[in-house]
Amino acid sequence: MRHHRWRLTPKQAIALQNRMRARLTIRDGPRAPRIVAGADVAYAKECNRCFAAVVLIELPGLEVVEEATAAAKIVFPYVPGLLSFREGPALLAAFARLKGRPDLIMFDAQGLAHPRRFGLASHLGYLLGIPSVGCAKSILVGEHGPLGTKAGSSAWLVDRGERVGAALRTREGVRPVYVSPGDGVGLRQALRLALKATGKYRVPEPTRQADILVERFKRDWLARHQASEQSRTGQCARSSSAATALDIRRS
Repeated sequence: MRHHRWRLTPKQAIALQNRMRARLTIRDGPRAPRIVAGADVAYAKECNRCFAAVVLIELPGLEVVEEATAAAKIVFPYVPGLLSFREGPALLAAFARLKGRPDLIMFDAQGLAHPRRFGLASHLGYLLGIPSVGCAKSILVGEHGPLGTKAGSSAWLVDRGERVGAALRTREGVRPVYVSPGDGVGLRQALRLALKATGKYRVPEPTRQADILVERFKRDWLARHQASEQSRTGQCARSSSAATALDIRRS
């Protein structure tokens, strides 16, 4: 796995994105991946935490075969286009806890469809050395033409004259998702892989399962944290009461 420092200024982070973008491979990709990872994050602003979840899905049956989670303090400010610097440490910690190695990673994020052509899916895919695809629910950059209503319909997403991804209708009659290569995958192959990993829902199954897992992990973590805080507060209150009673007896 590749590494770099995470405690950077926004200006340094942008410079790093620009340097690393030149190292991406936007072509080919796995033809028949067996294990596909889905990755997603959630935030808890009240305790300045980022929660990450990774789920391994086996194709073609779309069964969950492994899960991993991690939580990390947020050390980078919110800056559009630099989300990978907020979410990357937690995601890498979750990936490090996996026993299996996926053939492909799908992120609920952008890849090439990014102002500097280096979204989270590109960033983390490159660092992990695993082919990656971004499959986002909304557009960050670019526009697309008319999109058919049938499942599998797609329209290229174009930004400043460059194809950076596509709007993809994964199910008939549902809103599209926005697919872009991360690293080690070409444009057309990214679409094929997204469709292969889609079940009966709009969102591909790997990222759908990661979203479910990360929300459950966040909820459980916060409940444990709250219970711990309440226990600590109760102990402090009991200690204070005992000290007050002792002072009264002494007086």
